[in-house]
Amino acid sequence: MIGDIVETKQCQLKDPMDLFHSGHVVKICAPMVRYSKLAFRTLVRKYSCDLCYTPMIVAADFVRSAKARDSEFTTNKGDHPLIVQFAAKEAQVLCDAACIVCPFADGIDLNCGCPQRWAMAEGYGACLINKPELVRDMVRHVRNQVNNPRFSVSIKIRIHEDLKRTVDLCQKAEATGVSWITVHGRSVEERHQPVHYDAIKIIKQSMSIPVVANGDIKTLKDAENVHHLTGADGIMVARGLLANPAMFAGYEETPLKCIQDWVDVALEHGTPFTCFHHHLMYMMERITSKQEKKVFNVLSSTSAVLDYLSDHYGV
Repeated sequence: MIGDIVETKQCQLKDPMDLFHSGHVVKICAPMVRYSKLAFRTLVRKYSCDLCYTPMIVAADFVRSAKARDSEFTTNKGDHPLIVQFAAKEAQVLCDAACIVCPFADGIDLNCGCPQRWAMAEGYGACLINKPELVRDMVRHVRNQVNNPRFSVSIKIRIHEDLKRTVDLCQKAEATGVSWITVHGRSVEERHQPVHYDAIKIIKQSMSIPVVANGDIKTLKDAENVHHLTGADGIMVARGLLANPAMFAGYEETPLKCIQDWVDVALEHGTPFTCFHHHLMYMMERITSKQEKKVFNVLSSTSAVLDYLSDHYGV
């Protein structure tokens, strides 16, 4: 079955819904604050990632401020298929944000899973799993106001302690026209506890639209196992891709070629130093000694990092 996941490497499908109907498990880069930006998306697409999400963007700020739009959302012709993830709590605000990105992206995703305190306090993220009517209203508004029928509208959720409530939420969202649902298999309170893949399986069995599994997937083998355990149509990965952006191409750890590619892509995109350096720290975590980390992690300029990589790895 690994072939099922690997074979899509040559896949040129650009429409997210076509990906889900391709007969292959869809390999997805998760929305990650600060990290799933254009440069990193460009990198993972080189290594068999089928679909990428932007970091979560607060829809109200995005609609209100041109400065927020410029800083939060950059893309290019090769950056497809692309899903823009929004935090929102008002249907019209989400619609306005969707209409702005519609010409440049393939769909939007409503974040109903972020457990961070600030998001919950603002009425965003995971508190929306307790407001199925509001979620339904937001999805319906976007569906009615975005003219492009190929534009996807998805949601990303966490699970309730009482799984019946999660299934109810998902079925209501499906009835309103949601394209697919990503399930992070933990409750709002859970952080590092084991992922409830059995819950994702029950949700998958209750739906006729695609379901994506998310949580603790670190290798291609993990992705394959989770696909078997849950029946999920797609696998979404966050930290596993930060540690190894070539994970979906079957590499057990970050190959040097991928590090070289990151250097090239990041320099080409003008990636700020802190972001450039942090990605390298994640990518080299498994292939460097404690002593090497002590030296590498305190480097403070792009030129120092480039010299280090050249001297130690020939990159």
